Amino acid sequence: MATSAGAPDLSDPAIRRRVKRRAVVASTVGTTIEWYDFFLYNTAAALVFGPLFFNSTSSGGVLLAFSTQFVGFAARPIGAAVFGHYGDRIGRKYSLIVTLLLMGGATVLIGLLPTYATIGVWAPILLTLLRVVQGIGVGGEWGGSVLMSMEWGTRRQRGLMAAWPQVGVPIGLALGTGVVYFFSGPGFLAGGWRWPFIASIVLIGIGLFVRLTVLESPAFAALRTRGAVVKMPLVDTLRDQWRDVLKAMFVRTAEQAPFYLFTSFVLVYGTEHLKLGRSDLLLYLVYAALVGIVSVPFFGWLSDKLGRRLVYGTGAVLTGLYAFPYFALLDTRVGGIVLLGMILGLVFHDMMYGPQAALIAESFGTGVRYTGAGLGYQLASITAGGPAPLIAAAILAATGTYFWIAIYIIACAVITLIALAFMHPRPPDEDDEHSEEGAPVPVMTGESARLGDGPVAQS
Repeated sequence: MATSAGAPDLSDPAIRRRVKRRAVVASTVGTTIEWYDFFLYNTAAALVFGPLFFNSTSSGGVLLAFSTQFVGFAARPIGAAVFGHYGDRIGRKYSLIVTLLLMGGATVLIGLLPTYATIGVWAPILLTLLRVVQGIGVGGEWGGSVLMSMEWGTRRQRGLMAAWPQVGVPIGLALGTGVVYFFSGPGFLAGGWRWPFIASIVLIGIGLFVRLTVLESPAFAALRTRGAVVKMPLVDTLRDQWRDVLKAMFVRTAEQAPFYLFTSFVLVYGTEHLKLGRSDLLLYLVYAALVGIVSVPFFGWLSDKLGRRLVYGTGAVLTGLYAFPYFALLDTRVGGIVLLGMILGLVFHDMMYGPQAALIAESFGTGVRYTGAGLGYQLASITAGGPAPLIAAAILAATGTYFWIAIYIIACAVITLIALAFMHPRPPDEDDEHSEEGAPVPVMTGESARLGDGPVAQS
């Protein structure tokens, strides 16, 4: 069957599968680049920014560096609201292109920033402003990338399809940490730390190329065909589904807060408290992150078989139970055991992160899904992810022990389990009939997609 304006014939199963794979690749590549940028900052905050931008090598300098990290988290809900609005109004694709440019551009500029020794107090001010831009970019990225992938899948594979963009987190973590490890020689503080940030410009080019070739989400295209695009998605979401936004925010607590302890604070705890080698810890973190490339999609797939809440809840329980053993394994200072501890922490995290995208997205209808899911997801950055390294660093500085940090992880698990008990995602067949294999799907391409006009109808 031919289509107008050169649009692919999605009634052909082979063509549809090819277009679907392209959407998954575009989403995963994009999130990999975004999270590479974001985690690069986290690693530098733990190792570099204290002495270079805040003129302090003490624990106070680390706290100030983690404070700028938190600013980026605080900006993420702004990105979710802004890009969620446009993603639900004009489509997922072009919102994702802008978020990629924002995130990548800010990262490159951080690599070029003069330090405190050169421009004084302007160094931390500019660093903080660029972190805000990073936060806005990544805040708008998640909802669009997850939906671009998930909405191309069938109702039976939402967990797996939505998990593929989530794989960008472990890949981005491994890539960012690995690049820092590569440059972490004697000249690291003198300027070697800059190159991982500047190298982001190459990734931006790759990401733009991939995203410009992908088609719009079929769910959004079908919505526009029916004339059902929501005019004010943010207003409608906050008026009608604010409870679902809060549930999404709280259900992430056990996933996000411990994650930033396992990936960022661990570098401070390991180097300053346990006196472990920085390079060794970075390498262990790369190995642990690589496991997530398999475990994240696996647990997303498993949630399609066993149910989102069962898999997610199991991950939350195991994370809480693991709080004290995690630090006990680190405290052995034995390389293999420390590595095991870091891997297990991220595997338990992945049990939640794999099914999380579908769990949250299914709480919202297609018309407000970018806004609602993105906002709920990113608000957890303020309540969980952002403060976690700050809280842990402050506890360690005050007590010199991990006891209350472990209690904090357990409390996070309890909050997640309570929120999960109240979550009731809508059945996929309520709004997913258009995404079955072989179903006719309107496609937005070319000028009509760019301007936000109606989809190109099949003929």
